[in-house]
Amino acid sequence: MFDVLTIAAVADELADTLIDGRIQRVGLMDRLSLAAEIYAGGRRRWLVASADSQAGRLHLTEHPPSLDTALVTPFGLLLRKYARGGVVVGVEQPPLERLVRLSIAKRLERHNGARPRHDDRSNQDDGEATEDGDWTDEDGEFDATYVHLVIELMGRHSNMLLVDDEGRIMESAKRVTPAMSRVRPIWPRLLYTPPPPVDKPDPRRLTSEAAKVLLRSEPSDALLAQFLVRRLRAVSPQMGREIAFRTAGDSAVTIGSLGADTPVTLARETRALLEPLLTSAWAPRVYTGGEGEAAFSPIPLAHLATFRTEIAVPTISAAVDAAMSEPEGGSPTTHVQRRERLSHAIEEARNRVDARLASIGSQEAKAGQADRFREWGELIYAYLWQLEPGQRELTVDGTTIPLDPALSGKENAQAYFERYRKAQGAAGHLPDLRAAAERERGYLDQLLTMVAQADGFAAIEALTAEWEAHRGSGGKDGERPSRPRRRATPGRPKPVLENKGNAIYVGRSGRENDQLTFDIAGPDDTWLHARGVPGSHVIVRWRQPGADEDPETIGEAAALAAYYSAARGSASVEVDVTRRRHVRKIKGAGPGMVTYRQERTLAVRPAPEPPTVRKPDVERSRSRS
Repeated sequence: MFDVLTIAAVADELADTLIDGRIQRVGLMDRLSLAAEIYAGGRRRWLVASADSQAGRLHLTEHPPSLDTALVTPFGLLLRKYARGGVVVGVEQPPLERLVRLSIAKRLERHNGARPRHDDRSNQDDGEATEDGDWTDEDGEFDATYVHLVIELMGRHSNMLLVDDEGRIMESAKRVTPAMSRVRPIWPRLLYTPPPPVDKPDPRRLTSEAAKVLLRSEPSDALLAQFLVRRLRAVSPQMGREIAFRTAGDSAVTIGSLGADTPVTLARETRALLEPLLTSAWAPRVYTGGEGEAAFSPIPLAHLATFRTEIAVPTISAAVDAAMSEPEGGSPTTHVQRRERLSHAIEEARNRVDARLASIGSQEAKAGQADRFREWGELIYAYLWQLEPGQRELTVDGTTIPLDPALSGKENAQAYFERYRKAQGAAGHLPDLRAAAERERGYLDQLLTMVAQADGFAAIEALTAEWEAHRGSGGKDGERPSRPRRRATPGRPKPVLENKGNAIYVGRSGRENDQLTFDIAGPDDTWLHARGVPGSHVIVRWRQPGADEDPETIGEAAALAAYYSAARGSASVEVDVTRRRHVRKIKGAGPGMVTYRQERTLAVRPAPEPPTVRKPDVERSRSRS
């Protein structure tokens, strides 16, 4: 929804509110998203920008976003150096382009000792911005460094770049090598070039005659909205549907059903839709209800108002905030960057395990040839009398044996016997190595599933602590962390559902899985897990130990086991059910990795716990297994 109209409205809002504002803080929310606290006009606002291909955005917000202070990238480091403490001196949007350029002036520390800075406030995070004193040097020249933050919101080509005052790229959120794009590589020290212009008519100057010519070239069954997107510059699908609705009263109208006077109406409505680009007469709206995500627009959209609730808001940033806070809007969670960083680390470890398994497979293939090496050695000994010095191969009964011409026949035979002994020795260890690697991969898959389903700071931090404990350190490849994580004693998990007095527990981490299965659950309690996929352990702690299982409670617990598994999105999931006494830990595996027997399997539809959870009516006490 960040088309040229929305971006123009955002650029106008930024120019009205941020010019001469001081950037108090700046940091990354994730690798492709930044946030900057800017003090301007006696108020603090946060500028949020993202180059995510699916969720690119640029807007202001009153609510401080969550910065990932542990995330360090070259782009983030240069942002802090050149933007924090600087002043926004310009906001520009090239006509009909989906990009905004913010110009920032900052007085940097001199390294030659010529003159100390008047007031170093680059690290000031709170308090009102004040005058910085004289920004001129000894000769009266303005003493500042200029950089330009370019935010391009172009779908999968979205990017954020820091450009110096000579037009050279300093760094970018996404680097594009010449091999990836010969037309427009993006790399430090290259000259910044704007996106290439699109050779299509300018919709701001569309005439009825031009519209008639364009319409005449299209098939009669083509949709007018799609035609506008395809044939006019900078028209988004949402804009195309609105123009079609204003022209013919139907956003899905075909060209063949249009009347003879349509070109006149089409040209007029197209120019009217884009008129705010010249007048800045914005009237932001949010559209809720209906199917799909909440929508926002810098101007009223008649085609959305017919089936959605239209809400007027004061600014386009308020519209973006309101739409993204809708449940169906898919707004990112507060701690999404922590989840992404943890998932990335686990995925890297899983890739290494996959490489190890591939190497083991290669060694197993070589071990399978061990008998052939022994056979070749025996054949060479049997036919030594036929071998000549320097001979390169020996053929016996259709079998060709390669020989090293630098070795004698006896030495060639001994070399093959040595290869046979090595292959035999390796083969003895390969099954254990493969089993260990597969256990590790199974644990990492379980951890990745739980990280993806973690729903808050505490859950993500618990999984981070588990991951660091599993790998033995908080750094990469055995590097010790500079600041060890303080580990809290895990609390007792609480039941997520109480039905007929029988408590149901769900493990949200490997440690909780172990705690539920081997501490909280007794031998006669029921254990459930989604079959064949990573997921949580689910325990039914029966109110009356040893009694028959209640089918309704088992069904509810099985639905939870399916929901808290990697198969959550399936319509039907198989869940294994057994008594806790039939579950055993896997020796040498990570937390929560078990084997079990005497199970039965249910097919259920995944379902989360209800919003309200009742407390157990009776808390029984008995010895644990």
